[in-house]
Amino acid sequence: MIEKRKNFCLNKEEYIKTVSEKIKELLEAIGEDPNRGGLKETPLRVARMYREILKGYCEEEKPKITVFENKENYSEMIIDEGYFYSLCEHHTLPFFGKVFVAYIPDKKLIGISKLARIVDHYAARLQVQERLTKQIAEYLDNVLKPKGVAVLMSARHLCRELRGVKKFGAIMTTSELLGQFREDSKTRNEFMNLVQNKLNS
Repeated sequence: MIEKRKNFCLNKEEYIKTVSEKIKELLEAIGEDPNRGGLKETPLRVARMYREILKGYCEEEKPKITVFENKENYSEMIIDEGYFYSLCEHHTLPFFGKVFVAYIPDKKLIGISKLARIVDHYAARLQVQERLTKQIAEYLDNVLKPKGVAVLMSARHLCRELRGVKKFGAIMTTSELLGQFREDSKTRNEFMNLVQNKLNS
């Protein structure tokens, strides 16, 4: 399965052909006519969409990380704030929201745009929010070897808004704290307070 997935990553045409055939079968299974006007091109469109929004399965798509020497010996917290979108692996419906990524550098700094690219890479898979939060934090910890890493994600899940309990606007929050963020309550509280102020603004 892993080898097959790798081949799909390298062969875009094969990926789109195979996925579009499966989408056509799905449309037939739910009682639709995939050959009618409005649906004729749908399998192809959906396959192209999946190739884009699930590209995180392709290691070749992993962003190139630019790391700099911390020549200024900067030792304070660095926080990047942004938005993310992913698909829940349980119902393949979107979950999306705000993400805060922070680290306290030691000997290395990372290009600020790369933090968002790392988030996007791991979000572009079938995910659960807990694992996504952890993967981002652990990747940064491995690449930078910083004094600490913190990731907090606050998201809406359409799998519980469109179906099931149907709780519109409900928010789920997850966090992963490593190093100084976990061990030092002052650092942890500073991060949490800054994030809370941003969420409330």
